[in-house]
Amino acid sequence: MDNTVTWFEVATADPGSAERFYGGLFGWTFARDEGPLDYRLIGYPAGGQPAGGLFNTRGEFPDHAVFHVQVADVEETCRQTEDLGGKVVTKVIDDGAGTDFAYLRDTSGSLFGVFRRRS
Repeated sequence: MDNTVTWFEVATADPGSAERFYGGLFGWTFARDEGPLDYRLIGYPAGGQPAGGLFNTRGEFPDHAVFHVQVADVEETCRQTEDLGGKVVTKVIDDGAGTDFAYLRDTSGSLFGVFRRRS
């Protein structure tokens, strides 16, 4: 599934408000992820894909909603992004639960993420 959008994320410093909003609007449900971050997995009334999560930024990142592309090598994708005129917003981050990820901007400034699961 490399080079495919397989995840989306809603990130906010007020996850309770986001749960109420998206839950009320779309019927989404939220279940606490067991990893080290304050992350809630999003469920849909009828199931389905792409999978998504709600991330509590604790004010450390700007609020955002973004798609994530699964890649074979996050560091190489960061290098290619810069070679193609994009920007690396955050270098490779290890989430402590077996996933490396980075936030990037395309040539028009749009934010997106890339990730690789090590396990």
